[in-house]
Amino acid sequence: MPKVPTTSPASALPDNYEAALQELEQLVAQLESGQMPLDQLLSGYQRGAALLGFCRDKLQAVEDQIKVLEGGQLKPWNEA
Repeated sequence: MPKVPTTSPASALPDNYEAALQELEQLVAQLESGQMPLDQLLSGYQRGAALLGFCRDKLQAVEDQIKVLEGGQLKPWNEA
């Protein structure tokens, strides 16, 4: 049975967005599988919430930097 990390939800966040997203995806898969014991569900949910907040903060920081580079306006993404 998959195990949830034993660290507390707010501690030991990953160093970067990619690592946080990978851990979050694994955690979501575990939660959705329905195979986690009840006592691990809450800690898994709390860890997921912390990881989601971390990812959102990183994405917002990048968006803010892009706005600065684009003169204060976020321009639409045009894929070639």
